[in-house]
Amino acid sequence: MGLAPVRPILLGALAARDAYRRVMLVAGARSPAELLYRDQLAEWASLPGVSVELTIDQPAADWDGAVGFVTEPLARLTLDPRQTVAFVCGPEPMMRFSAGVLLGQGVAAGDIRVSLERNMKCGVGLCGHCQLGPLLPCRDGPVVDYARVQSLLGVREL
Repeated sequence: MGLAPVRPILLGALAARDAYRRVMLVAGARSPAELLYRDQLAEWASLPGVSVELTIDQPAADWDGAVGFVTEPLARLTLDPRQTVAFVCGPEPMMRFSAGVLLGQGVAAGDIRVSLERNMKCGVGLCGHCQLGPLLPCRDGPVVDYARVQSLLGVREL
């Protein structure tokens, strides 16, 4: 559930609302039942200067919103790439495709943060279980800029 780790970032941006021109949240889930924070999503969407785009992967009887992957509403956003910082969390293929959409809109790879939520065993960089190429997310931090991992996330074996 990519929204859980992104929620504190969103709450921080909302608490310092004057520091940000616009706050945009694009969130997706497999089904409506898997969308987290439903009440808060509606509350956030009602705030001035905040947009919330939701989508689910497959059509559902109890859903009248967008259907498709998060890359679709992400591609429709109007962004000022010079003033955009993106935080992307979810499965690694989704992060790679979402980062690709943002890069295509002119957002610099260094302004896209991805969360490498990998299974960690030792937590101090000794066992290598969480290793992604030269990175050890337990030691180096799980949130890194896309410029640092762009080539790594495309390698299936990593």
